[in-house]
Amino acid sequence: MAQQNSFHIPLSDPDRTVALGHAIAPVLRPGDTLLLTGTLGAGKSHLARAIIRARLGREEDVPSPTFTLVQTYDHAEGDLWHADLYRLSHPDEVIELGLDEAFETAIALVEWPDRLGDLVPADPIRVELRYDGEGRMAEITFVGRPDLADCLMDFTK
Repeated sequence: MAQQNSFHIPLSDPDRTVALGHAIAPVLRPGDTLLLTGTLGAGKSHLARAIIRARLGREEDVPSPTFTLVQTYDHAEGDLWHADLYRLSHPDEVIELGLDEAFETAIALVEWPDRLGDLVPADPIRVELRYDGEGRMAEITFVGRPDLADCLMDFTK
């Protein structure tokens, strides 16, 4: 049975959030799903943008998918899907978006994952962002993935 990992990472400012995104982006692979939770303004979209830009290797316009629901980015090593499910009223709408298929073939970054209902993929990477004094705290939990655990241990040093 794979080990459950949990990391608490202080994010003192927005630049530290970007650094976290740049640190974990290289170890992500198609089939990975990051479930991004936290209150409004906690940094979910900011972290997602940093991951997407780091994966693409360039400064890319990365709009919030609040109104489009999903933004996709083509990449030779696997597409990236950034979804904001805040406006969904039923989990069946996830299927209409094609997100259930993306969980298998792409790197999926999902804000407001509570809207997924029973459609949460197996073994997601859960990222909870919350206010912590003047900054934020990221709690990242996942099963297995020694490569991600090593990456996060290096980041916290």
